[in-house]
Amino acid sequence: MSAKSQPKKAPTPAQTTLANGAQTIINGLLKNDATTVFGYPGGAVIPLYDAMYDSKIRHILARHEQGAIHAADGWARITGRPGVVFATSGPGATNLVTGLANAHMDSVPLVVITGQVATTSIGADSFQEADIYGISIPITKHNYLVKNPADLPVALAEAFYIANTGRPGPVLIDVPKDIQNLEIAKAFPETVTIAGYNPDPPISQAKIQALAEAINVSQRPVLYVGGGTALSKADQLVKELAEKADIPMVVTLQAKGVLPDDHPLVLGLPGMHGSKEANLAIYNSDLILGLGVRFDDRVVGDVRRFAPAARIVHVDIDPAEIGKRLAADLPVTGDLKTVLERTLPLVTPVKRGEWRSQIQKFRDDNPGDDDEEGLNGLSPQKVIRRLSELANPDNICVTDVGQHQMWAAQRYICRQPRRFLSSGGLGTMGFGLPAAIGAQIAAPKSQVILITGDGGFQMNLQELATIRTYNLPIKILIVNNGCLGMVRQWQKFFFKSRYSQTIFDWNPNFTALGQVYDIPGQRVEKPEQVEKALKTFLAAKGPSLLDLVVPMEANVMPMIPAGRGQTDFYEEPKIPEA
Repeated sequence: MSAKSQPKKAPTPAQTTLANGAQTIINGLLKNDATTVFGYPGGAVIPLYDAMYDSKIRHILARHEQGAIHAADGWARITGRPGVVFATSGPGATNLVTGLANAHMDSVPLVVITGQVATTSIGADSFQEADIYGISIPITKHNYLVKNPADLPVALAEAFYIANTGRPGPVLIDVPKDIQNLEIAKAFPETVTIAGYNPDPPISQAKIQALAEAINVSQRPVLYVGGGTALSKADQLVKELAEKADIPMVVTLQAKGVLPDDHPLVLGLPGMHGSKEANLAIYNSDLILGLGVRFDDRVVGDVRRFAPAARIVHVDIDPAEIGKRLAADLPVTGDLKTVLERTLPLVTPVKRGEWRSQIQKFRDDNPGDDDEEGLNGLSPQKVIRRLSELANPDNICVTDVGQHQMWAAQRYICRQPRRFLSSGGLGTMGFGLPAAIGAQIAAPKSQVILITGDGGFQMNLQELATIRTYNLPIKILIVNNGCLGMVRQWQKFFFKSRYSQTIFDWNPNFTALGQVYDIPGQRVEKPEQVEKALKTFLAAKGPSLLDLVVPMEANVMPMIPAGRGQTDFYEEPKIPEA
């Protein structure tokens, strides 16, 4: 075959020599295998949307920019890859702020591309201008304002690298409209090296040996496992460590499913709304193994009384987290998977019968609060537990924020990592519905169940249109107590039941609202309706909605008040509701 007759290879994005800024962005996404984008168009991103028109990218049109970024967040939590978001300048960009902060707090990788007014108009209070670069500095892992077209390929390559290495997080690229239209001849870099950024720091063998020795000599160890375990894909190694050294485990909200919730070594959540056995185990331990956790205030409470007799080991990829809230006796900075791979061979197999028996006594002496004694009506805890029992084995549970979130964390049985999605650090009401959309798009064959509250659901309910547009079979359970339940609970306990602006005088008919979006719904008000309703709800081929009307007086228990110690369980006073 002559050279002239040989077929020509299509140029890769890295070989493309002439493209405008908008096409360069599309090429950069394809180069990074980012073929799903969540967004909402506007004037400052028209060139970008035009460049995407003939591409292989699947764009999910949300009904609000906050919905788009929370959906990308949910997608990223399921896939472990950076979610991508497009939004226009000004209000489009500022509508992303809550989602950026949410992803930043929960270490979720995102690449967010915003349009900006032309470079000649920046700083002139132009129409739909906002300094999203300045606004987003404290709530992103890194960000860019591209003023030179030659900088765009490098910014894109670095953004994906930064977002998904080390401790993941959101990266924002702000691209003025004129940059999107200018031709760019520079190729994408094939490798990325950033001065001063070392996402995988070396770990000394002395640290590894010290960690193994601490485990081997301890009598009452507790594994305190956080979301970093799932991020580093270290769940199987954590399981091996727990079983080899017979160590009981407490799991944070972001770590549910790292070990199955019904595994005999799992004690449940620690902290404010954690189980009593989890908190008492921490308090009585002699070694806390903090793996991929932040030692956040909702778990630690009073730092002076947190595990007072224990050595503290803290393993985390982010050196900024080490010692931030609680001093570590043995700090280990590095990737958790690497740390465990090197530590496990040095750990001595053991059975801790005495320690396990003591923890079982904690459990026996402190039964759960499933029955909600004294309440007339439905028990949300029982319904959530039954829902998890009836759901498909591969289901994904997404929650919003509030009482229902804590009930789900306590009662919903999760058996796999990356299958329980919840806003942890920021506690973002309105996260649940769009995050469920992202999860369903990421895992189209999985059953996605959203557990939300009547308050949080109404914050982004416009995304019901997105569910129907893409025919997503999401199951929406609304725990409807007619109030902002968690705030009402605090007002009851600590403000003499002075319910200031937490009771909804009026709520919509949620089943009728679902029907407006062509989503069938049911309303459940009596315990005897629950079983049939749940089975119908889960069996629906498309999306379905269940309005679960529960007593306003239901509280999340147990509870340790903020800033208190592991043994300071709140005892609810037996006083009538106002």
